[in-house]
Amino acid sequence: MQNTPIKDIVIVGGGTAGWMTAAALSSMLNGRFNIRLVESDEIGIVGVGEATIPMIQRFNRVVGIDENEFMRETQGSFKLGIEFVNWGKLGERYMHGFGRVGQDLATVPFEGYWQKMRALGKAAPLGEYSITRMAAKAGKFMPPSNEVKNSPLGDIAYAYHFDASLYAKYLRKLSEQRGVTRIEGKITRATRREPDGFIDAVVLENGQRVEGELFIDCSGFRGLLIEQTLETGYEDWTHWLPADRALAVPCESAPSITPYTRATAHKSGWQWRIPLQHRTGNGHVYCSRFISDDEAAATLLSNLDGQALADPRLIKFQTGMRRQAWNRNVVAIGLSSGFLEPLESTSIHLIQSGIARLVELFPDSRFSATDRDEYNRQSRFEYERVRDFIILHYHLNQRTDSPYWTECANMAIPATLRQKMDQYRSRGRVIRENNELFSEVGWLQVFEGQNMAQDGYHPLADTQGEADIADYLESVRSVIAKCVEVMPSHDQYIAQHCAARKM
Repeated sequence: MQNTPIKDIVIVGGGTAGWMTAAALSSMLNGRFNIRLVESDEIGIVGVGEATIPMIQRFNRVVGIDENEFMRETQGSFKLGIEFVNWGKLGERYMHGFGRVGQDLATVPFEGYWQKMRALGKAAPLGEYSITRMAAKAGKFMPPSNEVKNSPLGDIAYAYHFDASLYAKYLRKLSEQRGVTRIEGKITRATRREPDGFIDAVVLENGQRVEGELFIDCSGFRGLLIEQTLETGYEDWTHWLPADRALAVPCESAPSITPYTRATAHKSGWQWRIPLQHRTGNGHVYCSRFISDDEAAATLLSNLDGQALADPRLIKFQTGMRRQAWNRNVVAIGLSSGFLEPLESTSIHLIQSGIARLVELFPDSRFSATDRDEYNRQSRFEYERVRDFIILHYHLNQRTDSPYWTECANMAIPATLRQKMDQYRSRGRVIRENNELFSEVGWLQVFEGQNMAQDGYHPLADTQGEADIADYLESVRSVIAKCVEVMPSHDQYIAQHCAARKM
């Protein structure tokens, strides 16, 4: 048994995907590889991925990032969840909060008892049993604290909002300190070796050849290596997720920085709102079959916190995934591997998980087909399950004010999503398969937030007396309310720990 190690890794493209990859590999591979990143200052990046989910904390720890320094350098704020406005019916709102909902009791998940009492009219709204949702509503934030044993204050799960371009710059600095070489230049073509068709070099505009053994394609939608060179193919999901454009614009900050992202549904799409320390990021995701670019821009600009700081920037996209994320000796990470709209802030996480899979299945010079197949199998599973979760938001709407939402409500959906919905409709159950990204609590909050009807609740919830369940629910609700009272405001926490320089 013998490995034949590779030595040269070439990352094609910078931005968030490229520099996250460079930072992770330079941290985890112990300086044993020659890592070079090729990017051109002339080529812009999409740069709208400013909201994350809690798994980003794990990435930052692996890379060795100090949280407060990172927040200062990226003008960051904290995120306890996502508020959805107008997604069920017009005028309704709910929050998908991070972390747990309720506390365990006996053998049935919390939601089984809550569903029973809700049917009897004896339960508070679901959000009142979640510390992250109640803290977000109150504009409060603090990291988890275990000073009081078994307190909800130890259950605070959170993520970040940050300026993606500043994050890439921050990671570039760390990567170069750890030995990554950045090569400035525009790639004109890639060359392939015979007889296996592997890429052996990329050629720059000035004629320079950058040779490597493993190539990581972080070139964005273009897929410079994975598609333009290897012609891997792309699986189009716009029949399920018809939005195909986004307009992005920053605006002046609101007086207070809210600790959550907001997604507001409009007639032909939805608008994101991401609060940072120096500005608020905004964007309108929409379907061009139902609204013009000018109308979409007008909708966006009329729903800002303050004055726009630039003209709206148009981004065209096609929702879907590459048929193979790993083809020959090229691994596509980030937008080159696929695109799912940022409704649940998964873009940066999909970069992170792609890097983690690469490390787990890292090749030697033989580039085993078994490793590639497993990488692609795992990538497909993750993309499809995230896709289903995003489709759910659209399909579960009850709006009657526009053809767009009517079409989404009536469209055929993937069988995997139908199975999830049928399970919940039957007994209020959510079955999580193979450690898929979104947990039972995430699905629960969307099902309930968008008025998914149920035929019943978990039968074993009846093994507990009604009075005991009522006392249990009230205890959870009241303890969470008291914990939120003692938390500092989000603005206070930032000012004390990680306030950024004024820009």
